[in-house]
Amino acid sequence: MDMSDARGTRERLVVVGGDAAGMSAASAARRLRGPDELEIVAFERGHFTSYSACGIPYWVGGDVTDRDRLIARTPEEHRARGIDLRLRTEVTELDPGRGRVRARDLASGTESWTSYDKLVIATGARPVRPELPGMDAPGVHGVQTLDDGQALLDTLAATRGRRAVVVGAGYIGVEMAEAMINRGYEVTVVNRGSEPMATLDPDMGRLVHRAMEGMGITMVNDAEVTKLLTGDDGRVRAVATEEAEYPADVVVLGIGVQPGTALARAAGLPLGEHGGLLTDRSMRVRGHENVWAGGDCVEVLDLVSGQERHIPLGTHANKHGQIIGANVGGSYATFPGVVGTAVSKVCDLEIARTGLREKDARRVGLRFESVTIESTSRAGYYPNASPMTVKMLAELRTGRLLGVQIVGREGAGKRVDIAAVALTAGMTVEQMTALDLGYAPPFSPVWDPVLVAARKAAAKIRAAS
Repeated sequence: MDMSDARGTRERLVVVGGDAAGMSAASAARRLRGPDELEIVAFERGHFTSYSACGIPYWVGGDVTDRDRLIARTPEEHRARGIDLRLRTEVTELDPGRGRVRARDLASGTESWTSYDKLVIATGARPVRPELPGMDAPGVHGVQTLDDGQALLDTLAATRGRRAVVVGAGYIGVEMAEAMINRGYEVTVVNRGSEPMATLDPDMGRLVHRAMEGMGITMVNDAEVTKLLTGDDGRVRAVATEEAEYPADVVVLGIGVQPGTALARAAGLPLGEHGGLLTDRSMRVRGHENVWAGGDCVEVLDLVSGQERHIPLGTHANKHGQIIGANVGGSYATFPGVVGTAVSKVCDLEIARTGLREKDARRVGLRFESVTIESTSRAGYYPNASPMTVKMLAELRTGRLLGVQIVGREGAGKRVDIAAVALTAGMTVEQMTALDLGYAPPFSPVWDPVLVAARKAAAKIRAAS
């Protein structure tokens, strides 16, 4: 059945995916073109739209007490603006050749085709879930959607034991470790890397490791999960590696995500090295005039390395949506790329990074110098000054800033934004030393920690040259 109705002169925009990128695109297009000019149909297989997936660990941990506070715009608000939003409807096939998508109503099981003039693919990312024995047992949870978060909270409410194992030690893993600590659980993190937070260099990850152990979290590094063991009731009871078993009343998966591009792959759309859709700067899928893509399902240009990367973050997704909506709506906008900025925390430890790690720089053939400095968040004599460690990479000879990593307590994480701006501007570490940053003893030492690192890096570059 073809659901393409008689639209007259109206165009139809079909959006696949109802979270950050998809609904930002739909909303931006609607602001530019009214319902008489542009019909908008959006498909979302879940129960919610326009929510903060990044906030789920803090909802699970109790810092955010109401799930609805994570929802930026409800389905009813979208519909009131003239967007035909269809929840619990999963798109099962893309047909760019004929300009249509096939979707299944998850309640009734019925399927139908909907034609489009313009298509936005915002299918997000899917959690990595290894095919291991016991992985589908009750008590094992991923945390990608609000539905996932609610399912985990339901399990926690019904579970009598207080032992949690988190598999993976990236952003999701460390944030969920904190959430479980806040819920009063004994927490073990099983990580196949040498140190937590593989987005950092190992020497900086080691600082995170020590801090997490100081918080009462048991860190197990260099450990590959081989299976999940279940009890007589079928529920998970332990996580097993080749060396040991770790008892668990609940298991949370924080292994990471991959681009959700199965539909795009089946449709023959262009994918990059990391499995994400490839677009031009207007977020139009390469080689397809009327198809756009944004959010966690695409690869983006890394402005520092010059290569395509997959960086699944809500900040990028919302920007992609705004740019797509502008272009679909008849205006013009582009997305220049990213520098790879991210910030997180586990309990009171703040973790931040931007730009390239050492292995990233080596992979693209860059020669560099690195420096690491210790400083404080405030003037050392001011009350509650907390320590922080800053690592900085600069290109040999040119002195161009390549990357910054920061680990510390209150006041450390957001300092990475200084480096993010410097990276975007292509500044050298020598130029950074002259930045006119705000100073007063309650806010920083007279030399901000990032500038201390820049001074040391500039001196090292001069000496090497």
